[in-house]
Amino acid sequence: MTRSELFSQIQQKSSFLCVGLDPDLEKIPRHLLSEPDPIFSFCKAIIEETADFAVAYKPNIAFFEALGAKGWETLAKVAEFIPKDIFTIADAKRGDIGNTSKLYAKAFFESMNFDSVTVAPYMGKDSVSPFLEFDNKWVILLALTSNPGSMDFQLIEDKAGKPLYQSVLEKSQEWGSPENLMYVVGATRGELIGKVRVLAPDHFFLVPGVGVQGGSLSEVAQFGMNSSCGLLVNSSRGIIYASSEKDFAQAARREAEKLQLEMKDLLEKYL
Repeated sequence: MTRSELFSQIQQKSSFLCVGLDPDLEKIPRHLLSEPDPIFSFCKAIIEETADFAVAYKPNIAFFEALGAKGWETLAKVAEFIPKDIFTIADAKRGDIGNTSKLYAKAFFESMNFDSVTVAPYMGKDSVSPFLEFDNKWVILLALTSNPGSMDFQLIEDKAGKPLYQSVLEKSQEWGSPENLMYVVGATRGELIGKVRVLAPDHFFLVPGVGVQGGSLSEVAQFGMNSSCGLLVNSSRGIIYASSEKDFAQAARREAEKLQLEMKDLLEKYL
């Protein structure tokens, strides 16, 4: 998917919502466990009920990998079921040397036709650039995450006082462009989102941490939105686990619609 196609979806739906698909067998509604493929049945129902409001879906690959070969089959079915006009993110956080990265890229971009994959930058250019060689595919690079341990490295300053995440942002823009490179920027630090936006004014940000993790959607928009929106705000647990009963998909729809309505107001305010 191209940048213009993604922005068109945002405009059409008045939404920049990404629904995270983190299907845990211990958390999905019990009645689904009798299905031939409970995880697929769960994800399928969530997608059917939230597709009106979502511009992106982000399957967390670990929840599928943990199930072995069956999990990979399920992931492929989920990826295929997502409507083709909705942006897809393989949340795999891959990062390895070049030849291995090229095979990771082929797995997600060719075998399963995801639009994007999350990538760790720690090993540098030769671990990231193989993902950028595919037309109309995206790298979503970890830049400033919202987990507590992010402070262990991402905010460490060099002798000039520059934090590591800033070096990642500056250097990586030499490898890709706003047409194929996004950044993961956590929602729980509104003022830092503003600092990242100054460093990467034209790039899209994938923003986790809204909702259950305490991030403020209005702060994210205030500090992070640009003229093309530039945001994909992810909500996982707050949507997909809104109910553990048979109405789980309808409950997910209600939560997704709540976020979409708030996003509509923010788009009208800032665009």
